[in-house]
Amino acid sequence: MGAPLEVTRTDYSAQELRGVSSRCSDGEQVRRILAIAMVLEGWDRTQAAEFNGMDRQTLRDWVHRYNALGVKGLKSRRSPGRPPALTPLQRAELLDLVIAGPDPEVHGVVRWRCVDLQAEVARRFSITVHENTIARWLHELRLTRLQPRPVHPQKDPEAEETFKKLLRPGQSRAPRNRGRPPPRNLVPG
Repeated sequence: MGAPLEVTRTDYSAQELRGVSSRCSDGEQVRRILAIAMVLEGWDRTQAAEFNGMDRQTLRDWVHRYNALGVKGLKSRRSPGRPPALTPLQRAELLDLVIAGPDPEVHGVVRWRCVDLQAEVARRFSITVHENTIARWLHELRLTRLQPRPVHPQKDPEAEETFKKLLRPGQSRAPRNRGRPPPRNLVPG
């Protein structure tokens, strides 16, 4: 067994470390500070570690970090996580693509669906993602799923106008009774 690791940093005494721990909001950091304070008071390292819910080796690692960085080195570190799949430039290009809408001749669709955008993202950026990821990206870009009704590429505006002229202004279509008698007026009149 090697020589015990000494706490070489003398910024704080054990009592001062306890005071510092009372002002910390990170519970994990408080446990680490209190374990080091116990070591400075002369407690056995195994007991100090067990009292603070850690292994003796873990306490040794935190003493190394305290010696190197001080109390700030005992803070919990957050993992940065996975880097985003799209760069900000690619996200801007995706936003422009969605707002412009698909070209039916090129893309083969008249409106974007998540599965269509998934294929387009794979083609343009060489990134394979799930449909749910596309939906999340659209939400992050503040785009809604509400879309205008698609327009058929072979729509005939003249036929539409002719159909509108068949109904005169003020005329409404009468509801069909479908073989039922008209409703009776229950109030005598």
